[in-house]
This record gives sequence, C-alpha cells and structure tokens, in this order.
Amino acid sequence: MSSSFPFSSSLQAGPFIFISGKVGTHPETRDIVKGDISAQTRQVLENLAAELEQYGMSLDNAVKTTVFLTDMRKFSEMNEVYREAFHRTMPSRSCVSVTALPHPDALVEIEMIAYRKE
Repeated sequence: MSSSFPFSSSLQAGPFIFISGKVGTHPETRDIVKGDISAQTRQVLENLAAELEQYGMSLDNAVKTTVFLTDMRKFSEMNEVYREAFHRTMPSRSCVSVTALPHPDALVEIEMIAYRKE
C-alpha cells in the first residue's frame, strides 16, 4: 500500500478506502497493457479491484470514482468497459479530460473511494 512515490497508493479512514489514481499498468511488468482505451480501462479496473482486495473489499464497495481521459472522444469505449465492471449499484462518478497523465502511454486513469458496508 506504500510506494516509492510521495503518496499512498491507498489509505483507510474509518469505513472509507481512498485509492489514488490507477492507470492500466500490468501488475508484474509495470508496463501499460497493449491495446486501446478499452484494454487500458479493463486493466485499470483490475488494478483497483486488486487494491480493494487488500482490504477485504471488491468493486461492489465503490461509492465514488473520478475518471481522467486524455481523449474525451474515447468516453463511450471507456464507459462500456466501466459499466461491465460494476454489478450492483454504479458508484457516483466524475469524468475529466486531461492533456496528459503521469505515465506517457496512459489513456485513462481512475481514482476511487470505497466504503465498507457494515
């Protein structure tokens, strides 16, 4: 949950988990997955799910996401994959267009807030 960067990958505050933005890097190679924004979005969501698993949670616990896209024309492709990932209630969401992301090959980044339902 810690990294060599000056921030926490995720942090628990009471029943909430705050997950820093994730991009579509493969967990073993740390390279951006090959393919289009759909492939990257799928990997981002897998990375978020893996982070939540460390807290005994799943994507079903997500209550808020923020999506950062380098090309808003790719919104519908991202949204199609995003929709498949959430099986219960969709979390609230904001989507923002950005000129670039920290990883030069990243097309999408998603940050998340999750809540442990008691």
